[in-house]
Amino acid sequence: MTENDISYKVIGAAIEIHKTIGPGLLESAYENALAYDLKELGFDVTQQVAMPFIYKGVKQDVGYRIDLLVNNKVILELKAVEQLAPVHFSQLLTYLKLSDLRLGLLINFNSKTLKNNIHRVVNNL
Repeated sequence: MTENDISYKVIGAAIEIHKTIGPGLLESAYENALAYDLKELGFDVTQQVAMPFIYKGVKQDVGYRIDLLVNNKVILELKAVEQLAPVHFSQLLTYLKLSDLRLGLLINFNSKTLKNNIHRVVNNL
């Protein structure tokens, strides 16, 4: 399954969650719901993946945590904020670069309609 195939299914699941429970919960609630639904769809999903990184030649054990990693191909960065900021996009792009992955989705569940708050971020390797 390609990254685009995965992202299509993720977006559908995220929209269904948003329609069901709406905005206003903590990010962790949406993370758990999305992880559950994606696993039910047959995806390999890991939550809060601790990722090391190298700084000045020294491996740092935990440099960042990926909210959700789907099929070891797509990073999902979830938010429940009033408005996304440029740093949220930069954060996801940095995660993609450090993990050598190509596609990530930035999803802000704290919105009236979710479709305008799902953003694809691509690492052009």
